[in-house]
Amino acid sequence: MSATLELLAPFDGPSVPLSRAPDPVFAGLMMGDGLAIEPLSGTLLAPCDGEVAQLARTGHALTLRAANGAEVLIHIGIDTVKLEGEGFKPLVKAGDAVRQGQPLIEVDLDAVARRAPSLLTMVVIANGEAYALESRGEGWQQAGRSVFLTLSGGAAADEAPSAEGAESRGQATVRHAGGLHARPAALVQNAARQYRASVRVEFKGQAANARSVVALMGLGVAEDDDVAVLAQGEDAAAAAAAVIAALQTRTESGHGAPAPLASAPARSLPAGWIAGVCAAPGLAIGQVVRLDAFEPQVAEFAVNADSEREQLRRALAEVSAGIAAAIDTAIDTALRRGQTSQSDIFAAHLALVDDPELRDAAERDIAAGHSAGHAFRQAARAQCRVLSGLGSPLLAERVADLKDIERQVLKALLGDAQSEPALYPASILVAEDLAPSELTRLPRERVAGILSAAGGATGHVAILARALGIPALVACGPQVLRLDAGSEVLLDASQGGCHPAPDAALLAAARQAMAERESRRADMRADADGAAVTLDGVRVEVAANIANEEDAREAVRHGADSVGLLRTEFLFIDRQDAPDRYEQANAYQAVLDELQGRVAIIRTLDVGGDKEVPYLTLPPEPNPALGLRGIRTGFAHPEMLDEQLRALLMLRPLSLLRILVPMIADVGELRRLRQRIDALAEEAGLSERPQLGVMVEVPSAALLADQLAAEADFLSIGTNDLTQYTLAMDRCNASLAASLDAMHPALLRLIERTVAGASQHGKWVGVCGALASDPLAAPVLVGLGVAELSVSPGLVPEIKAKVRTLDQQACRKRAEQLLTLDSAAAVRAQAAEWWPED
Repeated sequence: MSATLELLAPFDGPSVPLSRAPDPVFAGLMMGDGLAIEPLSGTLLAPCDGEVAQLARTGHALTLRAANGAEVLIHIGIDTVKLEGEGFKPLVKAGDAVRQGQPLIEVDLDAVARRAPSLLTMVVIANGEAYALESRGEGWQQAGRSVFLTLSGGAAADEAPSAEGAESRGQATVRHAGGLHARPAALVQNAARQYRASVRVEFKGQAANARSVVALMGLGVAEDDDVAVLAQGEDAAAAAAAVIAALQTRTESGHGAPAPLASAPARSLPAGWIAGVCAAPGLAIGQVVRLDAFEPQVAEFAVNADSEREQLRRALAEVSAGIAAAIDTAIDTALRRGQTSQSDIFAAHLALVDDPELRDAAERDIAAGHSAGHAFRQAARAQCRVLSGLGSPLLAERVADLKDIERQVLKALLGDAQSEPALYPASILVAEDLAPSELTRLPRERVAGILSAAGGATGHVAILARALGIPALVACGPQVLRLDAGSEVLLDASQGGCHPAPDAALLAAARQAMAERESRRADMRADADGAAVTLDGVRVEVAANIANEEDAREAVRHGADSVGLLRTEFLFIDRQDAPDRYEQANAYQAVLDELQGRVAIIRTLDVGGDKEVPYLTLPPEPNPALGLRGIRTGFAHPEMLDEQLRALLMLRPLSLLRILVPMIADVGELRRLRQRIDALAEEAGLSERPQLGVMVEVPSAALLADQLAAEADFLSIGTNDLTQYTLAMDRCNASLAASLDAMHPALLRLIERTVAGASQHGKWVGVCGALASDPLAAPVLVGLGVAELSVSPGLVPEIKAKVRTLDQQACRKRAEQLLTLDSAAAVRAQAAEWWPED
């Protein structure tokens, strides 16, 4: 049987591709394919007719079984299982028949948003193998009206698992935080699907097919509950073991807790200061620009309603296109780096521009004889009054977004000259609640700081201010709105205060602190292009760690000698299939071209562990950090590795390319890779070969450095992974962060061992991990004989300046003494005494 099923949007809000979900299980389609939505309405509506097949005990997720057999899983928010039902009010129960558009769950968006990493709601087809997704909704969605997903197909099942043959039975204690909710159930399902045997999970007299996420969730298994596992088929023992391992694997949320809302200044201030909440740290002196008092003049009435409607249509289209372009360009780059906050901000704004209620209200006002500008301002402000009167801080934040849209539309209607305030060379922007677009459109060099009466440390403007490096103080109260335009103020955002009338002494002290800081930075920048040579004549190459072409430009601008690490993962994430050799070669060549003759070390794809790509299905592992990582993943997927190596061999000139291989454990792996490069080069008719280096990230590589250096052209130490593997501390475990220090003497001894092994064959050693970017570590690494430090582009001038103050022989003697200490804290304390900060 084949049928088409249309699923309507469950909430109002903008649709979001599942690949952008901040959760690898959903983004990787392990739960099934579908679409996500950012909810802006508080009631979840049924996307189709069906039966409630499963309802989470915490009310944050449910599954509908449609008439054609499709199992539609709706999961509200990320990590919302941890809320234990707070903020969710189910209106139905398991077994209920529901109609399309029927309210299913009431959601307190305000309460949930404050405690969950994201409100993003996923709608996926849990048994999607039997269905084809014909279309996905784009842009703004209206709950119960917009077609969200269209799927076709029948209720045909997977190839039936084997139910004949040997049996295997075992017990498991479920260790997943929150029990078998959506994401852990998907991991169990994925484990079961690797085998032909049928597998059941039994709990309290009920049994569920381990291949069914819906059935597993329907068992109601909580954390630390004991379940039975029964497998039957030719590979029953292996299947049961895999499912038991998946059930017993401890998983946490994997997401940081949302930042707490600051409600008061962090510390007390002297009399005369205005207290606020630090949204972005820093010190600034500037003249007040009252954005709250600036209001472009618009004509109230107009003669031609048709002309005004057309002007409004064009203005809305212009604003919408601008926001969409921001999402498609700079915001996508941020997503590749795992930063989704700006994307979320602009997606919310795009939804408001397309809001039909706002447009209809403005058009009614135009029909009554008003101008387009006046009509849209009145419509926006009427909505602001409604939202402000609801008493919800979350909805109050939407007021700021609406005001921002109003400003952008008026700018499009009036032109830049009539819609921009005049700025001073150093402006302190003052407003009731600053809008994100006001930061992105104003010249950064003229904005010294931000003061707002309202807002919070987690608001949109705070996020952008931190990203732009602008000191910002929010939640200062109405007193900041009494500051005179043009008056000079002192903003010390780090201390949580602003002085509205600083005297000469305060200004002098602040200017001296700012001048000293800027002078040091300017000196470093001025000398950044020069070589980093120690006082006794040893040159240390200072390279940059980058991710793409844009970063390459930044590296050159900051004086990097080369690129010490190009992470190629940026090409492979946030997409549904792997890039081919031509796409890769174009991207790598663009980086090489930007470097203007400098060498680039390009690392082959490093995924697995805490780094995942949606289309690369890796088997579930009890400890992924010790499983398929780095080059092991490449060897497990040779076609993908070959495609990348072919792309690298297409670069010109090859003399500027060095290939770096991650997670090499012994020389056999290195030989295997070099043989593959030789075969592919010969296939391409190349006589030249790029240099090949080993990334030293596991203790075995450090201990076998002499063997590796005999066949590699260079070694590069990745201190992030080397630290976690040496100290047996997961670098993704926040509770261990304070102890996970690469200045530990055990790490320093491995670095010494690596340098000594490489020197036997005349090979150099670099450090591309986070330790290279630590100014306190620079003299230690130089003393241990490290020849290259690869850091973030912005730190190149500072690290070069540090190297120039060092005597390499003196550093060597002191580094030898540090190796005898017993802790990272002791090493840091001694290093700080020997090499104090400027």
